[in-house]
Amino acid sequence: MTGTCFVVMGFGKKTDFESGRTIDLDKSYKNVIKPAVEAAGLKCLRADEIVHSGVIDLPMYEQLLNAEVVVADLSTNNKNAFYELGVRHALRPHTTLVICEDGVKAFPFDINHVVVRQYHHLGEDIGYSEVERVRKVLTDALTDILSKSPSNRMDSPVYTFLPALTPPGLSSRHFAAVAPAAGPSPASSGPIAATPSAATHSILMQQVEEAEKDQDFVKAKTLLEAIRDLMRIDTIAQSRPEDPYIIQRLAFLTYKSKHPTAEAALMKARELLITLNPATSNDTETLGLWGAVHKRLWEATANTSDLNEAVRAHERGFYLRNDYYNGINLAYLLNVRAGQTSDMAEAVTDFVLARRVRREVISICDEWLSSNPEPSDSAANPQAVNQFWASRYWVLATRGEAMFGMEDPSANQQLDAAYATAPKEWMKKTTQEQIAKLAALIAKSPLKHLHTDG
Repeated sequence: MTGTCFVVMGFGKKTDFESGRTIDLDKSYKNVIKPAVEAAGLKCLRADEIVHSGVIDLPMYEQLLNAEVVVADLSTNNKNAFYELGVRHALRPHTTLVICEDGVKAFPFDINHVVVRQYHHLGEDIGYSEVERVRKVLTDALTDILSKSPSNRMDSPVYTFLPALTPPGLSSRHFAAVAPAAGPSPASSGPIAATPSAATHSILMQQVEEAEKDQDFVKAKTLLEAIRDLMRIDTIAQSRPEDPYIIQRLAFLTYKSKHPTAEAALMKARELLITLNPATSNDTETLGLWGAVHKRLWEATANTSDLNEAVRAHERGFYLRNDYYNGINLAYLLNVRAGQTSDMAEAVTDFVLARRVRREVISICDEWLSSNPEPSDSAANPQAVNQFWASRYWVLATRGEAMFGMEDPSANQQLDAAYATAPKEWMKKTTQEQIAKLAALIAKSPLKHLHTDG
């Protein structure tokens, strides 16, 4: 590889508060950006892959100055990404590529001076065909940029409007002083690191993902707690709040760990999420987790306030995000609440609202299915293909559950079609358990007690 490409973007799941959408930026980086950069012959590096002995600022600024190419992903209107793009444009007159998912419809005035290549992100992942398309677009763009002479690579509006400006540089003495502080990511992941310089955030996160994939949630939680402690070195030093993604992920792993008991784990997850102000938050990931925790607390304690809190969280998340996950959970919880009240008017209201939400969920699922055709070449990108089939299963299963909740005669046929595509047996089992719970609620429908005049 001939040079380094430094990628400016957030990591993990981030919410665009303008649109209400939550985007998994790690999927953008791992499935699209990094493979495209490496295909263009460059080494790809993101801030969380840099080994450093102190705060991240020093190696980050060095990369913005010295990297052969910088790719800046402005998805979710990430403030840090905008700032770092501005720094890059001030430091280097050329070889900066700007991308963004197409949920961002309008950019600040200054960004209108540069080309922004957009891609379509589904939120939890990126469709297989879109992965292949955007990879090619980025690789071709990078190859084209690198083939030109520096004088023909100009893309910084700073140097475009101030053509007499001379780009800055660093003295050799500075490089000698800071070289030990930063370096490329280690090639392999070892045991949990004792200090920030012994391993990168990225490597530890890979270990978290592997433990989670093995459903060893206690180990995944312990690893993520270590990551959180390491990151506090930066957050305390710079007097800034913690990254919400880390707290969200830790809350999820905490309640899934059921350690030391299921109820204690739920209460700990609740404590973590309170720091993100779920009562007023517009972060749909926070709201989804808050709803999931309170749904499980309701199941464990039968406390009506937990049920109401779960309904409120999923309802708010659904109307902000318009997604099938919050929608199908909201519909189910409305049915649960309908079965808990002795007030017939309240029960009927919740039951009818659940049906209306399910109609919307079916439309959302249909739109996803029409926009994401099955991949034709499974050998091109196995990881993206596997993610596609997992996502497709949940969409089909959710559609089947919505039909079942509306007592559609063809619901079981839809569910059987979904089961046949389940990549993992536990996915099918999870859906079947949910359908069994829903069947019991539908059997007690308050609509059956209504009488009409003949």
